[in-house]
Amino acid sequence: MGIENFMTFGMTALFFIMIPGTDTLFVLNRTISQGRSSGTYAALGVNAGVIVHTLLAALGLSILVAQSDLAFKAIKYVGAIYIIYLGVAQIRTKATPMTINGVIPIKGTRKSNFVSGFFTNALNPKVALFFLAFFPQFITPSQIQSPIPFLVLGITYTLIGIGWYLFLTFFAGQFSKNFQENPKANLWINKISGIVFVLMGLGIAFAG
Repeated sequence: MGIENFMTFGMTALFFIMIPGTDTLFVLNRTISQGRSSGTYAALGVNAGVIVHTLLAALGLSILVAQSDLAFKAIKYVGAIYIIYLGVAQIRTKATPMTINGVIPIKGTRKSNFVSGFFTNALNPKVALFFLAFFPQFITPSQIQSPIPFLVLGITYTLIGIGWYLFLTFFAGQFSKNFQENPKANLWINKISGIVFVLMGLGIAFAG
């Protein structure tokens, strides 16, 4: 399939995925503040965004984005605004009251968590550029124009990402119940993570 050193690719991909970033923070926030189920759908959404970048790289569209300053900046600013929007929404979240049955209502549906995770990743043009720089290192020169190696590596990257984020979700979910039973703790984690999201969004917008 035109791929070299597949095992090395897998280990390197896991290393990059494990580096904390916007996606990791988003999944952890959803898991701790809303529960393991929310974190799981957020993780699936994030990795669905990876599939988008994989398809763009396979079709060569990422190269066009990389070469077009206008397209790159447009996508970058849209992504930054969306991340800032998520951060502001987190900051404005109020403490969640207990219900009569002692169960705290969870904000955010499965669909909304999936969609938010998807756009958090899909609207980050730097992921597309990373794929363009990273994937060709493991593709034989004669197959560099073929979409197949990009698709195989992208799907592999996605599966590794799903595995890692579900691993994080499982352990972070252990703390979820404590936060859900403590409205003030839930409130503060939302505000802190919201501020971090806003700073990340600003960092993306003003990055060179």
